[in-house]
Amino acid sequence: MATYLDRILARHREVAATDTRDLLEAMTAAAAMTSVRPFAASLRRSAEAGELGVISEIKRRSPSKGALNAELDPAAMATRYADGGAAAMSVLTDEEYFGGSVSDLQAARSAVHLPVLRKDFTVSELDVCDARLMGADCVLLIAAALTRPELIALHAVADEIGIEVLVEIHDEPELEVALAAGARMVGVNQRDLVTFHVDHDRAVRMAAAIPGDVVKIAESGVRDAADARALQQAGYDAVLVGETLVTSADPSATLRELRGV
Repeated sequence: MATYLDRILARHREVAATDTRDLLEAMTAAAAMTSVRPFAASLRRSAEAGELGVISEIKRRSPSKGALNAELDPAAMATRYADGGAAAMSVLTDEEYFGGSVSDLQAARSAVHLPVLRKDFTVSELDVCDARLMGADCVLLIAAALTRPELIALHAVADEIGIEVLVEIHDEPELEVALAAGARMVGVNQRDLVTFHVDHDRAVRMAAAIPGDVVKIAESGVRDAADARALQQAGYDAVLVGETLVTSADPSATLRELRGV
């Protein structure tokens, strides 16, 4: 029986297979874009100040839970996140499964000065270039969605065109691949991409395995300030939070609570 991840990846790979653009031309255009806003450095600044950085996510819906905040205004939400002290933003651009779009990312980024992660299922070198071309400051590479050679190759393209990379992992073998690719930011997804269940113990275990010079981010399943504090105590520099914020009546206040302010 196909999982959510299987279906999503199959669709993205199907689309990528029909993309006939010249990679060198796309890389040249992407590299010519203005410099990205520093993503990892923003998270490090929060950690150095003794604060948990928060990557606040703009997410309209999910395959497992359906609509979360389908009618949200990305620019208005970005402003609330900036007011709440977010260190960075993440914006879903997958339309079919998450209701996101490139325009959501561009509207959110234009509204504030925060660095922005393109949250999507990146499966090709052209996908990496597209993240840079649409204005993202950071691209997501999911270890569970890529082979080892693919992850290493896509990370190398990102480095060449000047976009930062967040490598998402779930376990020790995936961490080894991320480090082999040269990852400088590693996100541990507490949500299993097959079952969509959240495992907080995994994040605590994996924090100790990530080298100290790598920015450590815990993703998904951060429900409240208690979860955030536990992850900070486990050694994380930042958390990526979506559902808790987009469903909050006051995202700015919720964000300050997560930061411990």
